[in-house]
Amino acid sequence: MDHHAYRHALAASLQGSELPFPPEEFAARLARVRAAMDAAGLDALLLTDPADIFYLTGYHTFEVSVHTALVVTAEWRVLQVPSIETGPAVVTATVDEILGYRWEGVDEVIAPLAETLAGQRAIGLDLYGAGLRHGVIRELQARLGAERFRDDGGALVDAIRLVKTPAELDCLAESARITAAGLAAAEAVIAPGVSDNDVAAEGARALLAAGGEFMSLQPIVTSGRRISIIHVNHKRRIIEPGDPVFLEFGSAYQRYTAPMMRTAVAGRATAQMQAVRDLCRGLFEALVAEMRPGRSFDDAARSAEAVLAPHGEALFFSGVFGYAVGAQFPPSWVEGTGYIARGQAREFAEDMVFHLPLCLRRPGEWGVGLSDTVRVTADGAVPLTGNDWWLNERGA
Repeated sequence: MDHHAYRHALAASLQGSELPFPPEEFAARLARVRAAMDAAGLDALLLTDPADIFYLTGYHTFEVSVHTALVVTAEWRVLQVPSIETGPAVVTATVDEILGYRWEGVDEVIAPLAETLAGQRAIGLDLYGAGLRHGVIRELQARLGAERFRDDGGALVDAIRLVKTPAELDCLAESARITAAGLAAAEAVIAPGVSDNDVAAEGARALLAAGGEFMSLQPIVTSGRRISIIHVNHKRRIIEPGDPVFLEFGSAYQRYTAPMMRTAVAGRATAQMQAVRDLCRGLFEALVAEMRPGRSFDDAARSAEAVLAPHGEALFFSGVFGYAVGAQFPPSWVEGTGYIARGQAREFAEDMVFHLPLCLRRPGEWGVGLSDTVRVTADGAVPLTGNDWWLNERGA
């Protein structure tokens, strides 16, 4: 049985059986995207980012390293997948047509994709999105003409994905519940003599036991001096008395992730650690007050920068006070549709959702990170996650 026969056999009994939302949810999303395409003068979108494809079709799989593409026109959604992803395409996606190619035969990608796009005069691309392969675009442009392709497709979809629907907010709330369960379980085992791997393992177990899916980013656990190094992870280090332990978890529920950061201490927190905790809380309060319609991402960042400025010489901060989250796939839960940082002119709108990753690091010494995922409302941002914003002193 080849992949074509497999697709038809599956479809006979399992077509759409794992669609993550009702068809009406995808129809509404598609209508918004098509209206934006019409306003922008685009006849088609060629999307290759797994999250964009999921947003418009429901298609999801843990194998996101292979070429996959979605063509959206005024009449059709055509999904192109390799043969090994035929099953997920049948059971998770709502589309008008599935184009399969042999996993080992990437030379089979271009001809059917070019034929699908042949009648479209203005084709939007996301040049900075995941999955867009230079070889594919080069061949399509050679066959169809480079003048047909425009680079504004990604921004068009991002602007729509940035504002969450009620169904998406429900998924983020469920992710927040699972994330909290994982963090609580991980914190409960923190003690001198325990390794950072032990903490991560207990957190991961709890995330999965509470209903989480395969994660876009695995749990992050560091301790002591290693917290001062941004973006390292657990590595068999034994926690010592008095060490702070940094945790950043984000469960996936229907691919939606609401991350949260916590910091615990294997003993008693020092006055310096508590002062940095207070600073993290001050940054959070400054941000959520500004995160309302009519204010820009830049406004919120400048408000937080004013709180951080007196401490800027002693503490390292990444420079991004928040990033949009929603449905994502490995290697990251960062949606990439919006960032709260200096110079970002976009304005907040109700039901945008951001993770506010407020981690402050004393280089070579330690760090404290605390965060919530928040939803924008008319009166400012409100948490979806339930951080208590205290340092959990284990065994003190």
